[in-house]
Amino acid sequence: MEKREAAMSSWSLERKQSPVGWDSHLSRILFLLLLFVVSAQGVTPNPDACLVSHSGNGSSISCQPPARLPHYFPADTVYLAVEFFNLTQLPANTLQGIPNLQELHLSSNQLEDLSAKFLLPVPQLKVLDLTRNALTRLPPGLFQVSAALHTLVLKENQLKVLEASWLHSLKALRHLDLSGNQLQTLPPGLLANFTDLLILDLGNNQLQTLPPDLLSGPLRLERLHLEGNRLQELGKGLLAHQPKLRYLFLNDNRLATVAAGAFRGLQKLDMLDLSNNLLTTVPEGLWMSLGKAAGNMKDGFDLSGNPWICDRKLDDLFEWLVANEGKMFFRNDTRCAGPKALKGQMLLVVARSP
Repeated sequence: MEKREAAMSSWSLERKQSPVGWDSHLSRILFLLLLFVVSAQGVTPNPDACLVSHSGNGSSISCQPPARLPHYFPADTVYLAVEFFNLTQLPANTLQGIPNLQELHLSSNQLEDLSAKFLLPVPQLKVLDLTRNALTRLPPGLFQVSAALHTLVLKENQLKVLEASWLHSLKALRHLDLSGNQLQTLPPGLLANFTDLLILDLGNNQLQTLPPDLLSGPLRLERLHLEGNRLQELGKGLLAHQPKLRYLFLNDNRLATVAAGAFRGLQKLDMLDLSNNLLTTVPEGLWMSLGKAAGNMKDGFDLSGNPWICDRKLDDLFEWLVANEGKMFFRNDTRCAGPKALKGQMLLVVARSP
């Protein structure tokens, strides 16, 4: 089962214009030669150096404290990681001169904002990781040349709102991680153009409701994380067009109502987590609507931590539990909260009773 599971002063990376002349040219040649020798030997000459490796595809640069960031990166850089530096700002031309960059990792800094021109020099970028920064917004136009970007990670920032226009042009996106922010609402049409999206992570925000059209754009979704929010209801239309969804995480919300047809469109579900909500009952037919997915739920399901009222209204659920008990997690924590005569008993025990 798959469930949910710095130390430097602020420094601003500045790209300085090199003086014209032989000294500058020689310095750059020596710098690149040093990087080549270091990577060829597999060692770094001192703790101030970034780790560098070369391959037929280009150079990979990884910088973490106590290394000092160079003023230039090799022109063939395809992978760049600048992490744990507590950077608060990055100049718009930081990526100038490395047009072949495909992966950029800037996690665990303190970035507060990005220039709308920041990604203009790197139109081939495929992966952008901005985990654990201090971003409160994204500039419109940031992704105007990012047609190749397939992975965008904005996990654990300080985003309180999103605008659909911020993500325009990301038509190749397959993985979007917005977890661990402070989102309370999502705008209509946010994912309208994301037809190739496979993974959507909105976990651990403050969402109380979801726009009805949230998943009308992505029709190939395989993994959906909504855990750790404040959702109170799961409507019948949200998942209606997700026949390929395999993992659905709804745990640790405030769900008290699940519509009868909420799971009707799911055909390949392997994991369902509804634990730690406020469910007392569910409508008849909810579980049978999973169809073959119930028989093929390879990674199991979790209904624990809900205040179930074990009366005749749960007969449908009881039948489903008995048929799928081998895939049930945390049976001991899946108990009746009522009626009084059954309070504290395991749901599965009650389900087996005549």
